[in-house]
Amino acid sequence: MKMNYSRYLLRLVPWLAVLLSLSARAETPTILVLGDSLSAGYGISAEQGWVKRLQDRLVERGFPHRVVNASISGDTTSGGLSRLPAALERERPAIVILELGANDGLRGQPPMAMSHNLARMIELAQQAGAKVLLAEMRIPPNYGPTYTQKFHATFAELAQHYAIPLIPFLLEGIAGDPALTQEDGLHPRAEGQPKILENVWPTLEPVLK
Repeated sequence: MKMNYSRYLLRLVPWLAVLLSLSARAETPTILVLGDSLSAGYGISAEQGWVKRLQDRLVERGFPHRVVNASISGDTTSGGLSRLPAALERERPAIVILELGANDGLRGQPPMAMSHNLARMIELAQQAGAKVLLAEMRIPPNYGPTYTQKFHATFAELAQHYAIPLIPFLLEGIAGDPALTQEDGLHPRAEGQPKILENVWPTLEPVLK
């Protein structure tokens, strides 16, 4: 009985393509950004956001990393915690940037609950073999000095406890500037996105190397 090698090879082609794709993906380190609207690019196009700008900078400077943006506008630390396990399994990131907490604060959630959620996310990412960077968040002072102080202190405390890099306030130099902030007074305009990247990069670059 003669085997039709041509037909056999044609059947193999799709499987070979999948295997090659998986192999290339496994060799490319992934940066997973798990955040809220500040990283999802609320009110602007995805091409203008700081996460896309990060990918462009990595390419320009010869880093092999690919960036996966798993950010959702309006997300809280609770939502991030529920989504993280699947994202870790799917992407197998080398680095995870956690940018969550602002919506917890704006909704008046207990800082202790936020801290617990962030701590669990850090632990899950570390257990998956990823290096974790935590982005510091702040909220307006009208929530009262006690709540505001506890909220702000949470990020530094977690970074110290888990010995992970802390990205300084993500909106430093942007918050409060009408030229860089949308009409809602919360979300940065496209013009503010390069500044966010500059706030992230000094903390991220040493981890990349």
